Amino acid sequence: MPDTPHNRRPLMLETARLKLRQWRPEDRAPFAALNADPEVMAYFPHRLSQSQSDRLADQCEALINEHGWGFWALERQQSGDFLGFVGLHMPDAALPFSPCVEIGWRLAARYWGQGYATEAAMAALSVGFTTLGLAEIVSFTAVSNRRSRAVMERLGMVPDPQTFNHPALAEDSPLRRHCLYRLSAREWARTTHPETLPKIY
Repeated sequence: MPDTPHNRRPLMLETARLKLRQWRPEDRAPFAALNADPEVMAYFPHRLSQSQSDRLADQCEALINEHGWGFWALERQQSGDFLGFVGLHMPDAALPFSPCVEIGWRLAARYWGQGYATEAAMAALSVGFTTLGLAEIVSFTAVSNRRSRAVMERLGMVPDPQTFNHPALAEDSPLRRHCLYRLSAREWARTTHPETLPKIY
């Protein structure tokens, strides 16, 4: 497990258009809808039932309460709409590059293509490198998931030359082969402008 500070006060982040915040009971229904959407879940092993989705939201909420950070609920400031989640996480799986902190996202399909994932992920990276003092943040996905890989590249993350088999997926799964992207604190600091940093509460 990475040596990261545990801030027990849940952090909230604000960008120009978005809030990354703690989960609320009213987030469960739209979260279950996106987790049941075959388009959203195309690069995950399976879609989630209502109870599975609720348990995932409960886990995200509990980890934020414990550490102060995690996979935050993502809200559009202007409308208050729940978009999905974006944030940081320490994977449980024994990955070839563990221990690590990953950045990840999952948004409802109707909010794709508007830059929300990239904008929110940039805010999460800021917390990882400034508040938590991480040396590196990674991201990974199925090799065929070009949409998520494009977000990783827009974030300035660099692909590792080696792909790997995700240990949590079956040997015959078409999603098992994964690619890894990395971003160091030094490279993030070199390319990030202060005016793009989020407000952190």
